[in-house]
Amino acid sequence: MFHKEGYKIIVITFIFVVISALLVDNFVGVYWLRMLLLLLIVAFLIIILQFFRNPKRNTVLNEKQVVSPVDGKVVVIEEVFEKEFFNEKRLQVSVFMSPINVHVTRYPIGGNVIFSKYHPGKFLVAWHPKASEENERTTVVVENETYGKVLFRQIAGALAKRIVNYAKVGDAVVQGTDSGFIKFGSRVDLFLPLDTKIKVALNQKVRGGESIIAELNE
Repeated sequence: MFHKEGYKIIVITFIFVVISALLVDNFVGVYWLRMLLLLLIVAFLIIILQFFRNPKRNTVLNEKQVVSPVDGKVVVIEEVFEKEFFNEKRLQVSVFMSPINVHVTRYPIGGNVIFSKYHPGKFLVAWHPKASEENERTTVVVENETYGKVLFRQIAGALAKRIVNYAKVGDAVVQGTDSGFIKFGSRVDLFLPLDTKIKVALNQKVRGGESIIAELNE
């Protein structure tokens, strides 16, 4: 299954691949070179297809837990001052996505969208310390009665040239469902209450919609 954000690019890629393969087959006479070029063309197609894949995830709905919004690797777990919405200290957990990860962004908790904002910006590498404040990004806050408010921020990386955000203020959303898409490499930051119990470790690989990032510390 492929994500709807990739349909146009996939169609264009198929057309490009077919035309390129025909040209190579008809005009490249050297056998080994023709085979090499055809393999490169097929590899390019496979890369595009895998990037826009949208695998089904089995999210176990739980209002006391925060699931990972994306696939990737945990690169930050620290206490920070979040100044865009909360204006107070929160626990930040950041997940970095490489170009080979699934790039669908999913809602970490269910509830109501109470804040959603797009910020144009730069395209620094996603792990740059200033990326979360200077790169193109979107900020979304979801609230439910059990867990409270969770902010998650999609951040474009050096290769990401478009962030798609479906969240609109007032939406009632379901944990684990699609909230957006980031094209070609990026990261997502989560900002959680200070008393939350973190369930992941640095450098741990996580799966969007399934891996538990945090839960209420009862």
